Amino acid sequence: MSSLQSSALARVKPSATLAVTAKARELKRAGRDVIGLGAGEPDFDTPDNIKQAAIAAIQRGDTKYTDVDGTPELKAAIVAKFARENGLTYETSQIHVAPGGKAVLYNALVATLSPGDEVIVPAPYWVSYPDMVLLAGGEPVEIVGEAADGFKLKPEVLEAAITPRTKWLILNSPSNPTGAAYTRAELESLAEVLRRHPHVWVMTDDMYEHLVYGGFEYTTIAQVAPDLYERTLTVNGVSKAYAMTGWRIGYAGGPKPLIDLMRKVAGQTTSNPSSISQAAAVEALNGPQDFMAVRRAAFEKRRDLVVSMLNEAEGITCATPEGAFYVYPSAEGLMGKTTTTGVMIDSDEVFARELLEAEGVAVVHGAAFGLSPFFRISYATSEDVLEDACKRIQRFCAGLA
Repeated sequence: MSSLQSSALARVKPSATLAVTAKARELKRAGRDVIGLGAGEPDFDTPDNIKQAAIAAIQRGDTKYTDVDGTPELKAAIVAKFARENGLTYETSQIHVAPGGKAVLYNALVATLSPGDEVIVPAPYWVSYPDMVLLAGGEPVEIVGEAADGFKLKPEVLEAAITPRTKWLILNSPSNPTGAAYTRAELESLAEVLRRHPHVWVMTDDMYEHLVYGGFEYTTIAQVAPDLYERTLTVNGVSKAYAMTGWRIGYAGGPKPLIDLMRKVAGQTTSNPSSISQAAAVEALNGPQDFMAVRRAAFEKRRDLVVSMLNEAEGITCATPEGAFYVYPSAEGLMGKTTTTGVMIDSDEVFARELLEAEGVAVVHGAAFGLSPFFRISYATSEDVLEDACKRIQRFCAGLA
């Protein structure tokens, strides 16, 4: 009997971050005392004005199909956002809205990749990038941003990875999983490389744009290098900044020919995002933004707490990231040690599994993001929970021999 699974899907791994979150929930349901630090979503609630906009949309009957890739009202709000916050000028015909940022990225890849096309994916990377490339028929080319370089891609490493088959470079700043964010100067140095290779397009995932700390000045590559505008897709969404993960609204601005292709994909797959979520997203982008500074300060305080406590754990070192709500500590100092139950820690995956078993702390192993021996912690939860979790990690590390 032939396999039910397609050859394309056979190349793809399940999402490790979703798997960790599901495992933590399963253990909690079974009565275990588990702290889940795997989820990539803010613990804050969606602001009330955004909720009210959704309720109003329902009450006035905005519950029908919309244009495939976004209502005129939402596209206008996105155009205004890009101009206001990023200095980028788009027409509404250059805007694509989809059910989440993941759908935006996937639509772009499916629309543009042919067999043999390469996509440069800097590691550590969000777990879905390489697998989406594979599903779209392309080949992910993983290159490493070393810990010593703040997990950021060096220009010479990018230069060496580009071939005649390179179609896209994916840039994610601030990064999931590391929280690393590129400075204006660092983006300019990457742009210098890209200018020498006009066949390479840039897909920049700016989902964590508003979550930067310590006075860091956020910029995106089309803003820093306007000459790359015509081959850059600037991707964003309302999930992280507005605590709207479940609303599923992602968006992008880019050259009209690319946007037209992406609309064609959406028209034969998802069709439009939820009409109600789009009405809420209009209010998110156009409404008050003052709550962000308060939440950003809370995230920064949590970051500093987690970095400090992890660096007190035996065998763990943790850099201080510029943004997002993740840290990406190294477990290298634990490799070769043995747990109290006799299990040798010989990989970050074993470390994460044994930490969950012994202390009930769920983290995501670094191999899932393309760089070991590290692990990812999301600090999008309360300080009390984070302090408890870090104490458990310290206890687990101290018990290794």
